[in-house]
Order: sequence, then structure tokens, then C-alpha cells
Amino acid sequence: MNIWVDGDACPVVIKEILYRAARRAEIMTTFIANHHLSVPPSPFLKSIQVSSGFDVADNEIVKACAAGDLVITADIPLAAEVIDKGGQALNPRGELYSKANIRARLNMRDFMDTMRASGVQSGGPPPLGQKEKQAFANQLDKCIARASRSR
Repeated sequence: MNIWVDGDACPVVIKEILYRAARRAEIMTTFIANHHLSVPPSPFLKSIQVSSGFDVADNEIVKACAAGDLVITADIPLAAEVIDKGGQALNPRGELYSKANIRARLNMRDFMDTMRASGVQSGGPPPLGQKEKQAFANQLDKCIARASRSR
């Protein structure tokens, strides 16, 4: 398993959890963004800068990931594409997207887009709190453990 990170909007605290997990579990973790991202020196951490543009980083992640890989993203359409390829997708709040829940998440996202386009102010998600950070770390550990068992 490799871990691919949608680095454009990944919170710093989540990146730090990923840095530690990659080194601890010795899993290649690649951050892809359309701006420069510095990662700590490690043979298990890498960053790739792609050109600016709509979905350029997302397209690179979909192209690079393989079945069994894990993608860290809050982008629901990207998560759906990853799942279609046989990968897993985990959002920074600790929710693991799956074939069972991704269509419902896409429908809700599209509904909220329609509401915002019609002028309804919905606000964004609340800031990441300790509960969300812990949920992310726990779910990441579960994904890594499952991948280790299947090796």
C-alpha cells in the first residue's frame, strides 16, 4: 500500500500525523499539490508539485494510485474515483469513504452545491478539533494495520 495525499487543502496537523505514520510503518507517502510542499527528510516521504489548474492534482492522484492504496482527501469526487480504482479514501476528519457510502456523500455534496448556487449560505465545516484529529489517526492506523496483515 502507498499513501497519496491531496496536499492542496490538507491541514498541517494531519500532515504531521501522516509524516509520523509513514516513518513508523515504513509506507511510501506522497503529497501532491499545485504549490511547493516541504516534507521532512525521509525515504518514505515525497512531495510532487503539479501545475496549477482545476483538478490537476486530483487527476495526478487518480493516475498514480492503484488498488489497495490509500488516498487522504476531503474531495468527495476524488474519493469516488479512487474507490472506483479499488483504493481507499480517508478524509482529514477520520471518515473512511467506501463503496457503501460514497454515492450518498456525492449526492449530498451536489445538493449543497445547488443550495449555495441558489444563494443559501451554508458555511463550511467547523475547524478540526481534537476529536477529529484522533478519529483521523485511529482510522489511519486501522488502514495501515489492514494493509500490513494483507502483505
